[in-house]
Amino acid sequence: MSKATLVLEDGSEFPGRAFGAARSTAGEMVFSTGMVGYPESMTDPSFRGQLLVFTYPLVGNYGVPGDETDELGLPRWFESHAVHTAGIVVSTLSHDTSHWAAKRSLHQWMVEQDVPGIEGIDTRLLAKRLRQKGAMLGKIVVDDQESAWVDPNQTNLVAEVSPPEPVAYGSDGPRVVLVDTGCKLSILRGLVAAGTRVLRVPWDYDFFNEEFDGVFLSNGPGNPTMAEATVANTRKVLEQKIPLFGVCLGNQILALAAGAKTYKMKFGHRSQNQPCLEVGTRRCYVTSQNHGYAVNGATLPEGWREWFVNANDRTNEGIRHEWINARSVQFHPEATPGPTDTEFLFRRFREGMQ
Repeated sequence: MSKATLVLEDGSEFPGRAFGAARSTAGEMVFSTGMVGYPESMTDPSFRGQLLVFTYPLVGNYGVPGDETDELGLPRWFESHAVHTAGIVVSTLSHDTSHWAAKRSLHQWMVEQDVPGIEGIDTRLLAKRLRQKGAMLGKIVVDDQESAWVDPNQTNLVAEVSPPEPVAYGSDGPRVVLVDTGCKLSILRGLVAAGTRVLRVPWDYDFFNEEFDGVFLSNGPGNPTMAEATVANTRKVLEQKIPLFGVCLGNQILALAAGAKTYKMKFGHRSQNQPCLEVGTRRCYVTSQNHGYAVNGATLPEGWREWFVNANDRTNEGIRHEWINARSVQFHPEATPGPTDTEFLFRRFREGMQ
């Protein structure tokens, strides 16, 4: 393996070994504390332009599945058609794989996808540094090949990951417009499984000439204020009192459309074990999360309430309107990877359109 160095914008350097694509790369440093789920995380469009640090000490031991498709014609095992992380950082890379669905190693898959990685890094120490100083820019430098600093938050990442044209899925049930701002495919599967017909549209698509019973705002990468067209369309949906639900970035977009504000978190939430409290109850759900921005619950206007809050840091995890059928969650009810505690929200959204 080639030598590689992880360089942070604060001047810190971590020597290691390169794997995957043998090239340098740059992006925003973030970390995930999940024990599993690297194929799902790496293909999640919400990680677009980020260098993802896996804090679990061994990564790659169950390999990577093949490219089979499901009954919707979508990749069965992944959250999109490609890897979106700019690179990954691990402590120990496993070259031996053992899993019934494995068709290749993590290293082989990353070579195929042209994604660099670095191993031999103390990822627990690195995560502590990111917790203390906050998310920062980073570079994986392979064989001294220089790479310019890249700040993905300065670009409209949603426009990069959104589909170019509408696509329909499902054959029965209420008609849902899924606004794809970087949608995980498991969200699409969850909507169809709940009994809806889905029209998946680009982030800036004018869908008001279509026939539909409800609107679903997907997850996605980057700063929500960059998706101005999506916010404007969401505001129209609210004005027309059309049933509306959002997930992750969709929660932030709904809040902006309602008149609230969002902010960049110090280091975000990325794991499969985030506890969320339903406001007004004693019920706590364990959730899968991936977000670096959040809604400022204190800025919600009249008629809006926080629906969920994080049990660890009390940040917003969902909002709801008091009398309009409009609500959203910051976590991922599709639970891929992660616990299925909140999967019922897809069914609740479908029932709200009847």
